[in-house]
Amino acid sequence: MEKVTSYLTGFFGGLMAVMTAILPVTILWYVLTGGDVWGMDVITNLTGLVDMFGNGGFTGLIVLVILMGFFVKK
Repeated sequence: MEKVTSYLTGFFGGLMAVMTAILPVTILWYVLTGGDVWGMDVITNLTGLVDMFGNGGFTGLIVLVILMGFFVKK
């Protein structure tokens, strides 16, 4: 069971690393070309995400702090 947990943790950690590396590239692509990336409007999606946290009030702030805890390396 420990091997399975270790494998899944490694897999999802690697997947998250790839996604956090791709995100700045997609934002830069959208800014430079104005075109969608893989059929998604990256800037609109990020704006919607920020608005969602902002409209959530204190609960949105707590969720944002929890999510940031996943991305900050200790």
